[in-house]
Amino acid sequence: MRPAATALALALLAWAAPAPALAAETSAAPATAADAPFWFVDTAAAAGLTAPTWCGSRAKPHILESGGSGLAFFDYDGDGDLDLYLVNAWRLEDGRVAERGRNRLYRNRGDGNFDDVTETAGVGDDGWGDGVAVGDADGDGQLDLFVTNFGPDVLYLNRGDGTFARTDSSSGGPGLPGWSTGAVFFDPDLDGDEDLFVTAYIDCTLPQVLAAKPTLEWQGQPVMLGPFGYEGAENRYFENLGGGRFRDATQAAGLVDAGKYYSFGVEAVDVDGDADLDLYVANDSNPNYLYQNDGKGHFQEVGLWSGAALDGGGNAQGGMGVTAGDTDGDGDPELVVTNFWSDATTLYRNEGDALFTDVARETGVAEPSFMPVEWGTTLSDLDLDGDLDLVIVNGHIYPQADAVPAAGPGYKQRNLLLANQRGQFTDATAVAGPGFAVVESSRGLAVGDADDDGDLDLAISNMDVPPTLLRNDTSRRGRHWLLVDAPGAIRVEARAGGARWVRHRILGGSYLSASDQRFHFGLGAAERLDLLIVEYPGGESVQSKHVDVDRIVQLAPRKGRKPAAAPPAP
Repeated sequence: MRPAATALALALLAWAAPAPALAAETSAAPATAADAPFWFVDTAAAAGLTAPTWCGSRAKPHILESGGSGLAFFDYDGDGDLDLYLVNAWRLEDGRVAERGRNRLYRNRGDGNFDDVTETAGVGDDGWGDGVAVGDADGDGQLDLFVTNFGPDVLYLNRGDGTFARTDSSSGGPGLPGWSTGAVFFDPDLDGDEDLFVTAYIDCTLPQVLAAKPTLEWQGQPVMLGPFGYEGAENRYFENLGGGRFRDATQAAGLVDAGKYYSFGVEAVDVDGDADLDLYVANDSNPNYLYQNDGKGHFQEVGLWSGAALDGGGNAQGGMGVTAGDTDGDGDPELVVTNFWSDATTLYRNEGDALFTDVARETGVAEPSFMPVEWGTTLSDLDLDGDLDLVIVNGHIYPQADAVPAAGPGYKQRNLLLANQRGQFTDATAVAGPGFAVVESSRGLAVGDADDDGDLDLAISNMDVPPTLLRNDTSRRGRHWLLVDAPGAIRVEARAGGARWVRHRILGGSYLSASDQRFHFGLGAAERLDLLIVEYPGGESVQSKHVDVDRIVQLAPRKGRKPAAAPPAP
């Protein structure tokens, strides 16, 4: 998010970036799934996802009220189906707390329909929720939850019997005391347990939020102030000591938030191909951070040097969400950052050696994403053709945008689906079925196969209303898939008939959300794989030949290993 720009700045933005595409909005949409390149249907209400996610008052006079919250697809009970966790905040009225929304855990019945098991599971935190991370915090093989809050963060340890044990950052658990946003569990030091990185936005208090007034002028409308005008809060890194215990190791790991930038989305991904996990952080109105891992859990911030901190014009953007994936088929993960209004989503092409180039304009990403306010995002193969498509969920931060038609699509905005064709993206939103005709002010996005049919579904959190669940009913057209469940793996490669597909472990990502951690492949017409290569941190790999498709390949978990000590200096 960025404050209102001057008239000169807006004129420069209009010159530097393309106007929004209109073709997808005006083209005739297909009538049935069989006629469409994609087809998504919103099944949230029918599936039992009915709880709204609050975020402040209707007018949103404080910037805290604009951010919304995330959600997570994960299998909490080990039955093979993806369950859904929905983070909630508070509803404000007339400068007071009218309702403390509770987080919700929905158990998947096995067919993409859900039951609310929040009470029995004990995960109904009623703090002002922001984000969620999924990982095995205590090393018992069960997936745990970490919830970021405006206030003490919460760690829920999965007991393995359908219930969770709760601790928070004010009583010895990891996390921050103020407004924390994104979070990710990952193992950067290869010691076999999962450490935790938590991002933060600004320092503020509840009395300040309740007393806030719209003091900034935007397009002739009084709106909330921020983020400039507020002091940024510091991101932190917590080393796992085992048994669900953590200690602050931010300084020792080199993960210092030197600029106290306004941070939102964070992901762990191996950007440089050296078989360890690096960190990428989206910063609002400031350069993004790229922390490169030396393989031993020590990091160097290389964002500006790498080219992934600023856009191609050298500008800091209004960073919100992040994702990564191999968009051009060369095996290296590209980086994606979603941004504010009049500030297109940025696609950074991976040039190797941790160097990146902004290619959003030439790949077709910039044009359709220029006018919306962009949040959660994913690079996923939604039509099983082998290419990673790009989804961006949208919604303005200012309800007052509805009074300014010239400023774009308003407070509630359509989400975007950009179809990938060999590294070039085309806006397919209008031909993606009724699910992409839903208009809300959306924030979080989680991805996974909720109905176990081999293609990927989308769960989206919305401001002050229930979530959207987009079931993927895209016609297969003879296309095949594979889902690889390889806990601890960092990269999986599939080969068939001269074709090659690479999927990377992406932990965290999107906007304050967590997606299914398994590796999903669309394989086009390939009916069998010649070779499947599963790579682990530190360089170890496992290969399988002649692998059948249209199924789940499940490998046993592999724990990390402590890297050997560096040789003494000569």
